Amino acid sequence: MNPNLERLHPYPFEKLRQLFAGVVPNPGYSPISLGIGEPKHPTPAFIQKAMTHSLDGLAHYPSTLGGEPLRAAIAGWIERRYGVPAFDPATMVLPVNGSREALFAFAQAVVDASRPGSLVVCPNPFYQIYEGAAYLAGAEPYFVNSEPARNFGCDYASVPAEVWARVQLLFVCSPGNPTGAVLSQADWNTLFELSDRHGFVIASDECYSEIYHGAMPPIGALEAAHEAGRSGGIHPYRKLVVFSSLSKRSNVPGMRSGFVAGDPAILKQFLLYRTYCGGAMSPPVQAASIAAWNDESHVMENRALYREKFNLITPLLKQVMDVELPDAGFYLWADVRRTGLADTEFARRLYAEYNVTVLPGSYLARDAHGVNPGRDRIRMALVAGVDEGLEAANRIVQFCKSIGA
Repeated sequence: MNPNLERLHPYPFEKLRQLFAGVVPNPGYSPISLGIGEPKHPTPAFIQKAMTHSLDGLAHYPSTLGGEPLRAAIAGWIERRYGVPAFDPATMVLPVNGSREALFAFAQAVVDASRPGSLVVCPNPFYQIYEGAAYLAGAEPYFVNSEPARNFGCDYASVPAEVWARVQLLFVCSPGNPTGAVLSQADWNTLFELSDRHGFVIASDECYSEIYHGAMPPIGALEAAHEAGRSGGIHPYRKLVVFSSLSKRSNVPGMRSGFVAGDPAILKQFLLYRTYCGGAMSPPVQAASIAAWNDESHVMENRALYREKFNLITPLLKQVMDVELPDAGFYLWADVRRTGLADTEFARRLYAEYNVTVLPGSYLARDAHGVNPGRDRIRMALVAGVDEGLEAANRIVQFCKSIGA
């Protein structure tokens, strides 16, 4: 077996299962889970219709590259959403079966494991796929901690030059999971300059980009590159690729539909890699994806539902814990030190006493540079309906008050 498999940590939800082992939740309460970031809003009917009306496509082998209509729909959405110049669907877009698989596979294609001491930079806390991808590619993850004083942004200036010299791949998550933090144009300019100086590839995970709470949408990596003058010339979007998905945007997590876009030279090599191991998107899913990428009204309605929940629930929770409305995304990243409980004990007792599931923040981070930036925090995914979310929030308030918070 590949010895790097031994380096993989248990997934956060497996740790949560072990934490809850032997616990019988209070039967007086129905279960409510805020633990998993799985959208619960209904899938729009027009997307379902587009899929079911395209079942004849199951009789054909799909291409790894994806059909031209789907690539054109994605390119058109990128142009509209980010205000970038004409985006070539033939060379700058690659449909994938969800961003999770693509993020993991991308490291295998990018990292040259023959180079000793190769590093993959990850935010901390982080989506655990980044770490696993680094290990299975034969590299080491290097974690850059997020800091509350920086609105949970990572301090990339703290990374020593000798570390950057060993980096082959940088994973960025903006809006961040679990913090909701969004990179600014200045942040992107710093990363572009570091990439030019040291030659590493930037992989920007933007799956939460369409759920935001302010008036303006979060800036994306392609948009930032265009603003920095990096979208044209003979090598557009040099060493930059973006990963996005319909799961959160369109409430279709089971459809497994996303894309990779950006540097055509990198995508050409990634396509070669995927022709050997990447699953091609089925024609019915492609048809449904085209319908989803071409419509914004359902996205606006979805975003309004999240805003309603966050605006109602955040003030309630602020009574008993330190929590703020995030820049974007559908998570609340709360500090529970006021309760006097560690994040793991908070989660275990809340489940036992009030049958509400949350995820300990320490499960989403690693000890790095002397701290675990997720410790003393919990992640709450506000993915259910308004009424269920309010019920969960009220139970959390009762729990915290019962222990003197």
